[in-house]
Amino acid sequence: MKALGRRLAGVLACLAAAGTPWAVAAQSTHVLIVSGLSGDPAFKTRFGSAVSAVRSAAATRWGVSDSSLIVLTEDSTAFNGRSTRENIARAFTALSRRTRPGDVLLVLLVGHGSGEGAGSKVNLPGPDATASEYAAWLAPFGAQQVVFVNAATGSGDFVPVIAGSGRVVMTATRSAVEKNEAEFLQHFARALTTDDADANKDGRLSALEAFRFARAEVAKSYEANNRMLTEHAVLSDSAAAARVSFGARAATSDPRVARLLEERQALESQVAALRARKATMEPAAYEAELERLLLALAEKSAAIKAAGGSK
Repeated sequence: MKALGRRLAGVLACLAAAGTPWAVAAQSTHVLIVSGLSGDPAFKTRFGSAVSAVRSAAATRWGVSDSSLIVLTEDSTAFNGRSTRENIARAFTALSRRTRPGDVLLVLLVGHGSGEGAGSKVNLPGPDATASEYAAWLAPFGAQQVVFVNAATGSGDFVPVIAGSGRVVMTATRSAVEKNEAEFLQHFARALTTDDADANKDGRLSALEAFRFARAEVAKSYEANNRMLTEHAVLSDSAAAARVSFGARAATSDPRVARLLEERQALESQVAALRARKATMEPAAYEAELERLLLALAEKSAAIKAAGGSK
């Protein structure tokens, strides 16, 4: 077992050298956006702009299908209905029936937050859903790559409640005490809807790139206006965030590179399926198969790079 672990470490080093994250890109992306009560016309406009922009990016930039793109807001006539606790629960159930192992699920909460610990919440029309309820709704997505973003004020207490193995949790603030107007949402939306946050310019935006971009832009904004920083965004797992990407690969007109990219994507899907079966496999068998697939990924990425394709 130790020998397998050492070999895996060597394979991971090869992957890093080839510019390839060891975990996979998503087979498909699914998005749930929940925008709570705004309480003020200015906030309503700001929330609405961010929600519309992210929805548009999901549909046009990431290719998310209509049935996998659910947007709930405080207005009953907008998008897929009101952001009530009951509708949110139904949305999670609907998406759980559509997702496959290795798929990405992005959940974005927008609004005003409050509360502490498991009882933390984002204000909704009607009864509010708590952090513990969101955690329960996420339970069926153990084989998926979940990115849960609470861009509301006072959102920091969501992190320990939602966090889980391989799950990415981001909050606009580090605690429920930071209740001042937060800028994280607008910069995170910009990260998702433009190419500005794609630091390595590989045509895919990782969750880590989006978070780092938004956090840096928040700091720049406060500094430019000579204000003390009153919001501190939090990320639960930077390693997991680096492995999850939104968007398609960069296009290529070279048929050889296109074929290599398709072959690498097939290998990535195999890794995703293997990770979903980990709990049912003997550790030695799992590590041996993972080693084989990761080595194949490293070789494929090296071939793509040699052929002049993107990493």
